[in-house]
Amino acid sequence: MRRLGLLALLCLLPLLAIAQAIQPLPFRDRAEEVRFQKLSTELRCPMCQNETLADSNAPIAHDLRRQVFEMMQAGKSDAEIKAYLVDRYSDFVLYKPPVEPKTWLLWFGPLLVLVVGGLVVFVQVRRRARTARAAPTAAPVNDTEDDW
Repeated sequence: MRRLGLLALLCLLPLLAIAQAIQPLPFRDRAEEVRFQKLSTELRCPMCQNETLADSNAPIAHDLRRQVFEMMQAGKSDAEIKAYLVDRYSDFVLYKPPVEPKTWLLWFGPLLVLVVGGLVVFVQVRRRARTARAAPTAAPVNDTEDDW
């Protein structure tokens, strides 16, 4: 029985190594690490709907984190890195895209959907109230009489 447990542990050991396969990035100093963390929280994962590069576990997020790190090592500024990613993935890659005509849908789309939904509900409620008032009221039913 003890051998079986040891064998199971040895079989699971490679899985533990795979689970811990995230390689730390070799930052030059603490300031560079803080800059990378700040930048990766300002960028959105293109695959995930509402996760930053820092939070996402998607393969593309891992690749983009590596690419951002390599661009930082090459001496690119934050603005240059963001401009490169925007050229490649559009303004959606920015967690807070700029408010300009081409991003109005990103900024005001949810509000527009809310307003249209509210108008639909308002119109339906008024229509039902109007039809309820216009419908003739039925005579009250007298339960004491037998209709047999």
